[in-house]
Amino acid sequence: MIQPRIDTLLEQVDSNYAAVLVSAKRARQINSYFHNLGEGTFDEFPPPMVKSASKNYLTIALEEIAQGKITYHTR
Repeated sequence: MIQPRIDTLLEQVDSNYAAVLVSAKRARQINSYFHNLGEGTFDEFPPPMVKSASKNYLTIALEEIAQGKITYHTR
């Protein structure tokens, strides 16, 4: 089961499609952050903004969205 639930995510984003796009992009940023940790380059990739028991980057991104830590805008 996916945590957090989709109804919690939809309170923060406009649609399921937006939730997928935002969470996928943020998960890639978190992945890059952890892969660049040893190199000392932190300027491009911000660290995770929530404490999570999960090591899955997508789950961390979804938790950030559910807690309102991620904002986005459409063109």
